[in-house]
Formats: sequence, structure tokens, C-alpha cells
Amino acid sequence: MPRLKVTQTRSKIGTKQNQRETLRSLGLKRINDAVVKEDRPEIRGMIRTVTHLVRVEEVE
Repeated sequence: MPRLKVTQTRSKIGTKQNQRETLRSLGLKRINDAVVKEDRPEIRGMIRTVTHLVRVEEVE
């Protein structure tokens, strides 16, 4: 199954509560934090919520 590398590129200060919670549930705590997640619909939905705060790359 493909995997996605999600990197937080912008601060969560000033964002909505649900966006802050989404970053936390993805495992991102600060700028330049990166996590590798499996490419599933649930993860894609979370990424779509915070697309303006993160950068996404496919990894193998």
C-alpha cells in the first residue's frame, strides 16, 4: 500500500479548533515535523482539512 509523508509547513496558531485537533491526530506538533502514514481515505480526509498547513509527498 502506498504511503504518504506529511510535513507541517505552517503554524497552527490562529487556526480553527478542528484544524489543530487534526494536526495533533496526524502526529504533527510543530513546524517541520514529518510523519509517514498509509494512504487511506481517512488520512486523505484529514490532510484535506489542513491542506494549507502541510506538504504531502508519496514515499515507498
